Amino acid sequence: MTEDTITTRLMTENDLEAILKIDEKIVKTSRLEYYQLKFERLFSSKDYLPTSFVAEDNGVVIGFLMGELYMGQFGILQEVASMDTIGIDPAYQHRGVGKKLMDEFIDHLRQIGVNKINTLVDWNDAGLIHFFSANQFSPSKTINLERNI
Repeated sequence: MTEDTITTRLMTENDLEAILKIDEKIVKTSRLEYYQLKFERLFSSKDYLPTSFVAEDNGVVIGFLMGELYMGQFGILQEVASMDTIGIDPAYQHRGVGKKLMDEFIDHLRQIGVNKINTLVDWNDAGLIHFFSANQFSPSKTINLERNI
């Protein structure tokens, strides 16, 4: 891998299998149903606006970043996007692939008028918190609340 061989592009329906393989390498289990539902929502909706990307090395998918665009949902009056899933093949981690995907995602959102991106991170996942901090994310002014039942 060299910087010149890594490219990014908008995700397509045909990327599902490659994304499943990368995700399984990372989480050590198949999350087929999760990704099938995400892909159905992303690509089957008439309201779909592309905001998800893949990174490729010489045409082979090596990473992905998935996001969605919200306009006025949850009482938010501005255009806000969420970034909910990111995965980089372990063989390519710590080589700038995630940063390249994040930069492309942000540039794309900026071009369509989005001015804020939200994401959730497990408080105990120091590596992911570091990644987001390095990409200029900071704690928001909203609080994620939950209740066990």
